[in-house]
Amino acid sequence: MQTAEIRRRFLEHFEKRGHTVVPSASLVSPDPSLLFTVAGMVPFIPYLTGREPAPYPRATSVQKCVRTLDIEEVGKTTRHGTFFQMNGNFSFGDYFKTEAIAFAWELVTGAVADGGLGLDPERIWPTVYLDDDEAFDAWLAYVPAERIQRRGKDDNYWSTGAAGPAGPCSEIHYDRGPEYGPDGGPEADPTGDRFLEIWNLVFMQYERGPGEGKEFPILGDLPKKNIDTGMGLERVAFLLQGVDNMYEIDEVAPVLHRAAELAGVRYGADHEADVRLRVVADHVRSGLMLISDGVTPGNEGRGYILRRLLRRAVRSMKLLGVEDAALPALLPVSRDAMSASYPEVAADFARISGIAYAEEEAFRRTLAAGTALFDTAVAQAKAAGTPALSGTQAFSLHDTYGFPIDVTLEMAAEQGVTVDAEGFRALMTEQRDRARADARAKRTGSVDVLAYRRLLAEFGPTDWRAYDTLHTESRVLGVVDEGDDATSDDAEPVVGPGGLTRVVLDRTPFYAESGGQVADAGELVWDGGRAEVVDVQRPVKGLVAHQVRVLEGELRAGTELRAQVDRDWRLSACQAHSGTHVLHAALRQVLGPQALQSGSYNRPGYLRLDFAWQGALSPQQRIDVEDVANAAVRADHGVRALYMTLPEARDFGALALFGETYGEQVRVVEIGGEWSRELCGGTHVRGSAQIGTLALTGESSVGSGARRVEAAVGLEGFRYLARERDLVRQLADLLKTPQDGVLDRVEGMLGRLRDADRELADLRGKQTLAAAGDLAASARDVGGIAVVTAAPDGLSGGDLRTLALDVRGRLGDQPAVVVLASAADGKVALIAAVNPPAQQRGLSANDLLKAAAGPVGGRGGGKPDVAQGGGTDPAGIPAALAAVEQAISGRG
Repeated sequence: MQTAEIRRRFLEHFEKRGHTVVPSASLVSPDPSLLFTVAGMVPFIPYLTGREPAPYPRATSVQKCVRTLDIEEVGKTTRHGTFFQMNGNFSFGDYFKTEAIAFAWELVTGAVADGGLGLDPERIWPTVYLDDDEAFDAWLAYVPAERIQRRGKDDNYWSTGAAGPAGPCSEIHYDRGPEYGPDGGPEADPTGDRFLEIWNLVFMQYERGPGEGKEFPILGDLPKKNIDTGMGLERVAFLLQGVDNMYEIDEVAPVLHRAAELAGVRYGADHEADVRLRVVADHVRSGLMLISDGVTPGNEGRGYILRRLLRRAVRSMKLLGVEDAALPALLPVSRDAMSASYPEVAADFARISGIAYAEEEAFRRTLAAGTALFDTAVAQAKAAGTPALSGTQAFSLHDTYGFPIDVTLEMAAEQGVTVDAEGFRALMTEQRDRARADARAKRTGSVDVLAYRRLLAEFGPTDWRAYDTLHTESRVLGVVDEGDDATSDDAEPVVGPGGLTRVVLDRTPFYAESGGQVADAGELVWDGGRAEVVDVQRPVKGLVAHQVRVLEGELRAGTELRAQVDRDWRLSACQAHSGTHVLHAALRQVLGPQALQSGSYNRPGYLRLDFAWQGALSPQQRIDVEDVANAAVRADHGVRALYMTLPEARDFGALALFGETYGEQVRVVEIGGEWSRELCGGTHVRGSAQIGTLALTGESSVGSGARRVEAAVGLEGFRYLARERDLVRQLADLLKTPQDGVLDRVEGMLGRLRDADRELADLRGKQTLAAAGDLAASARDVGGIAVVTAAPDGLSGGDLRTLALDVRGRLGDQPAVVVLASAADGKVALIAAVNPPAQQRGLSANDLLKAAAGPVGGRGGGKPDVAQGGGTDPAGIPAALAAVEQAISGRG
């Protein structure tokens, strides 16, 4: 049974039993503590924990997941993989253990003809928690008692790892047969090779207290009991497809076999090659799915994980002997294997493949440049007698050249050198912690997020009016000082003039920063007081927090006030955000539908937009994009917002942008009908003419396969063009030419400058040739070696090299050495040239240059015949030349 078919049967099974089918959330997790969605239950956490009311009593999904904590183990065993799919069914206070067990049993043992999976019921072994008699008794309806095993907290008890929901769980294991291990059920098979766990049913029924590991108190029953289950789709697939592991299922094996074909090896013939083939198969699939969900390669966060996956795959193919680019041969195979379950990977393959192929090409160049740095570090380590690379060196390879640590480890092992991997990880952790701390500080300041959650629990969500009005009559529900707890009327921190604090209002007209749009600016005004609003964030879902600076009076919880958005600020922000939509539509119209937005930022007067594209835009493309965008502004297209379900929005043609997380009900912003339709929560103008002037100010690369355009909008757009006009006018006045003749005049001047440079170069060449004869004639005999040392002034390194080689050539076949030094602009250029007869006498240009470099505070190197370097101390030139003669005398 194909994996896509197992997926379809699972969803259909639970849909028939009253569950709402919920599409997979993005692999990009909205939780700031997670880079990726790591489990099937992640999108449902707010409902399972009671933070938000569930929009349905029952749900089912097949969730895309990525876990990379043990990425180094991928390929070494057949258990580890980075991308996987988790089938799940969920109950939010509806059914409980008996029904969950019945639903699972009906699916796994049901006849294939009836929509089941057809597993042998005699080979099912459930496990339950030690004292969970309710689950044990429920299983007795299907399985004899001797095949139901009770296990402890380590195996059959679930919690989040913190105070909150907890409960026992029941795992379903399938006996693969005696060839995979001994009898005795899951309890006798700690590795799980024979009794394979395929499904975990979690029964959330208790409230747990704080505690480490599995040691924590149970405080009581939850008000509502929930069900959260997870079936590993890949595990069930390899059972039903009669293969040994996930690497051999229909969605993974084709890539593995194609990689083996390219490398000219047979899977199963050599363990080391098998490991590399499994790495390739896993990482190519994971890369495909991550790029599909909007992740692009980079040096931080999710981008770094994607970069690491793709580069590990490319490096593994190289180690298998494949020198040509591998992804163009492998990624289409993965696309074909995954498109039955995820049609979007085929529809969006032009964009996905462009990003992946560009990353491979960049890494192939990186290997050449980074390998030189690596070889130098290895040589230094070996010379020092400690064949080990420090964590700092490994981090530099990662940070500067994008070398994943495992690539560095592999290359080091090949050279017989160890790497301080722990030191590297410590530096990486430090870098990530800084980034996460910055992100947390932006949303919540130094305040514990629990302070906001208590306000949310007490007062409910903020009545948010940003779409409807610029002012509201509001009440302060809580004042949250940096480092303090949140309070309401019964405990009142008071903030006076000059104080900076965060306040939560019962209702607000302020837009909180999100979706690339900055927060509103404005004021809070009350009887006897006034505060400036400097930032607005959503520290927890449903709650809006305002960072304010008190200007007059005192601010405390319970204060009745007027919240007023700065009208000009909001209008400019709306212009920038609507301008971003218009620019995105213009890019897609000019470049094609693959030019999809991957990120944006807009503030009053300015916008930037990142989009998928290979290579810089041509001047004509920039002109065309700007023309299309401003034509849309002039057309005064209507702008409207509509609300619908996510599937309805997709059918409507709305673009769901990468990296954003959407609920069941979404907001679609439309400009000019179907010309621009995007899912968006931002504020916008009423008609496109309100955007005003839109002027492109820059275009650049922001990573492999990604470009960034920047623009000035509205009044700032007009001012930008006015500055450009004034600059042309000033140049025309300076050059005494009409404005339309400035370009021709500048081109003529540059041409004359180039001609003058060539004439100067010719003159320097003639002077150098003239000097060469005089220097050759000045050669001295030092131990049978014709030696020329001199310090001509003001020559560049290139001119000095030309002169030295000319002098060496004029000295004929006698053993000859030429060492020259030249000072220019406070720096020293050095060159040493040794002819073959002198080399036969044991002299090396490299050695002589090193002798000269020390006195001038420099360094350099080269080959035995020519070496070049530089220094920073011109006063040391005489000593440098003397050191050369001494070195030659010593050799003689």
